[in-house]
Amino acid sequence: MAAKKGIPKEPQTRTAQFVGHRDRLRKRFAESGENGLPDYELLELVLFNAIPRRDVKLIAKLLIAKFGDLSGVIGAADNQLLEQEHVTPRVIHEIRLIEKVALKLGQSKILHKGVLSSWPQLISYCRTKMAEKTIEEFHVLFLDKKNQIIADEIMSRGTVDHVPVYPRDIIKRALELDASGIILVHNHPSGDPSPSRADIDMTSKINKMAQSFSLKLHDHLIIGRQSEVSFKNLGLIV
Repeated sequence: MAAKKGIPKEPQTRTAQFVGHRDRLRKRFAESGENGLPDYELLELVLFNAIPRRDVKLIAKLLIAKFGDLSGVIGAADNQLLEQEHVTPRVIHEIRLIEKVALKLGQSKILHKGVLSSWPQLISYCRTKMAEKTIEEFHVLFLDKKNQIIADEIMSRGTVDHVPVYPRDIIKRALELDASGIILVHNHPSGDPSPSRADIDMTSKINKMAQSFSLKLHDHLIIGRQSEVSFKNLGLIV
């Protein structure tokens, strides 16, 4: 099977130059951290374990070019990644490991902490989790009486421009968790976080149902690729 155009065949032996590049890159990361390296070099570090006997610089650069940035690569679907030359299940495993670690770190900064005091971390966590998704997902953050987040659960998945939302299921789950409040979060894969008429109507319906059970709807966040919107800031939730 011929190699795809644009990626030359690489030698399969571990030459001194090959090993030296990896050592130098690891040293630069240790000295400067993630902010001192471009996205493709951070991706190289991820690929080192997955592809032990090949120069991965060109592979990393092509993945970044394909998906926009490191976040785009990590957020890409498995089938999209597997379409790329030299991306194997082992590469997918390493990328998913990085994704899970990032989400766990972000989650640890918001769970069981006050919403207002951890709002920037909350936004960062939601962006990490949802900004690069290629289908819409609807999440609910459940809060206790102290406005601390006690759970983050995905309620449904949809298509590229629609996700089914079942208000009764959201309220039922809130009551099961003995929650006092909720924050709704969903993404727009198109990149534009502006709420649609359907988003506004659905939020209003959930808000009315929540109020009838003495639950507080604190906000509804829509996550786009580069930005997000808050229904509260837009005056759509009082």
